[in-house]
Amino acid sequence: MRTFADLDEFAAAVGEDLGYSDWQEITQAQVDKFADATGDHQWIHVDPERAAAESPFGGTIAHGYLTLSLVTAHVVQIFTVESLTMVVNFGLNKVRFHTPVTVGSKVRAKAVLADLKNSPAGKLGTLKVTIEIDGQRRPACVAEVLALYRDS
Repeated sequence: MRTFADLDEFAAAVGEDLGYSDWQEITQAQVDKFADATGDHQWIHVDPERAAAESPFGGTIAHGYLTLSLVTAHVVQIFTVESLTMVVNFGLNKVRFHTPVTVGSKVRAKAVLADLKNSPAGKLGTLKVTIEIDGQRRPACVAEVLALYRDS
C-alpha cells in the first residue's frame, strides 16, 4: 500500500506506477450473484456444464462488467491519501476488455496515476487501471477511471 500525506504529495506522483492489489479468485458464486443483480444470465456465465462443453473458454467466464466492477475494491488496496475527506467515482474515459476471465482464475489490479487536475469540487484524478489475470500475458481489462478527490 502506497500512502500519500495529501493531494499535493499525490499530485507529485502523476505518471507513476502506484502498485498492485492482492490477487482475488473469481468464483462461480460471484458470477451467479452478478448475473442475478444485472439480469444477465447468459449461459457462458451461469451454466458450467454447457460452458465446459460448448464454450471456446472451456468453462464459465465472468461478465466483463463484473471484472470492471472490481476496480474500486482493488484500487483501495493500492494507495491511500491520508488527508482525504471524500472520494467520488466520476466516470470512465475508456474501457477495453482484452481477455475473458474464466471462473477459478485470479485477478489483480495495477494502477498508474495518469493525471490529477484542479476542478471546482476538488481534484479530478485519472487512473489507468489494468486488471491482470494470473498466468495470462494479456490483461482482462484496461480502464481509465476518473475520481473526484476532496481533502480538508
